Amino acid sequence: MQDLEIYIRDLEPGAVSRWLEGQLDQLQLDDSDVSSVAKGTASFNGARLRISLYPGAFGKRFTSLVLEGEDLPWNSDLECARSAWRAMEGEIRCSLGDWKEGDPVEDEKWWRLDHRGEQQVVWN
Repeated sequence: MQDLEIYIRDLEPGAVSRWLEGQLDQLQLDDSDVSSVAKGTASFNGARLRISLYPGAFGKRFTSLVLEGEDLPWNSDLECARSAWRAMEGEIRCSLGDWKEGDPVEDEKWWRLDHRGEQQVVWN
């Protein structure tokens, strides 16, 4: 099982399903209410995926999007974030991918994708 996780700032209702419709097959996701947890499913290359949206991540303005499955359309959180940014054009964040349990969170860097480009930043 693989998973990808990105964080979407000020998520608009329906934005995730509009983006994923062009990326996945058999998408079943009701993201019309982005103030509560939403769960859905889809398929990619015949494999089933689980999709979860968790609002209120990192100070309320971000929604965590988690995609889980045996085969995913992107190889990294950053590739997924780039695709989401092209579709939504808002701020998207994701981990650099090298954080390990026990590392100090305050030193953790993230990718931030927005109108200024791609930058590595400390979350706050």
